[in-house]
Amino acid sequence: MSFSILGNPFHLSESVCKKLKNLGCERYQLSIDGLRETHDAIRKSGSFDITLEKIACLRDASIRCAIMTTVSQTNIHEIPAIIDLVVKNRVDIFAFARYCPTSFEKNTHITPQEYKALLEVCWKKFEEFKNSETTFNLKDHLWTLYLYEKGIFTIPKELNENTIYDGCNCGNCHLTILSNGDIYACRRFESKVGNVFKDRLYDVFFGNDMDVRYRDYEKFHKCSTCELLQFCRGCPAVAYGYTYDFYASDPQCWKGIV
Repeated sequence: MSFSILGNPFHLSESVCKKLKNLGCERYQLSIDGLRETHDAIRKSGSFDITLEKIACLRDASIRCAIMTTVSQTNIHEIPAIIDLVVKNRVDIFAFARYCPTSFEKNTHITPQEYKALLEVCWKKFEEFKNSETTFNLKDHLWTLYLYEKGIFTIPKELNENTIYDGCNCGNCHLTILSNGDIYACRRFESKVGNVFKDRLYDVFFGNDMDVRYRDYEKFHKCSTCELLQFCRGCPAVAYGYTYDFYASDPQCWKGIV
């Protein structure tokens, strides 16, 4: 059975990568959270250079290398340079998501206008490098809003009003199981809905708790009245990180803001 690993670079070597490939590892995700000084301050001294070194190690073993960046006010100005870096190092997949705070940490906060401007710059970079070896994964659901406003994404004419087509996966198509067996609706915030040692996954996923807490889309403060409700919903986990309210408006959503 093939699998992916979200890991770190420190234990990787030519022999380890070959062994992982033989065991079925198809993709290995590493983090780059800024250029050298920023990344090492966030992660560990020396980890920036080690990460770049291990990209080639993974590729030589025919394991697809993915680079993930967590965006906050700390590194937002370095994201375009990170895109240049991953293309130069022939990374297979690049994506970024937003930092999910546990309180209103003003030093990491990105305004909606700043985030929209970042997406504009990144989109130009993606277009510039569309023929490179790197695939750009539009992981953040606010990309849907951005592409909608540019006219690239259009809402299908025929919709089932009870169907969620895309956007936030919480309560929609995934669960997270922690090492103690606890089941979370989303791994990015406190959202326990059961435990695998006590509950059947089927019962948890289709149970009343999931319906009431995570599929009640009419409770979303902003998204419930948005035409992109079935395709976006921003990131409720980020909203929860700022407000402790899963239904609060996404703090980086610029729609309706003058």
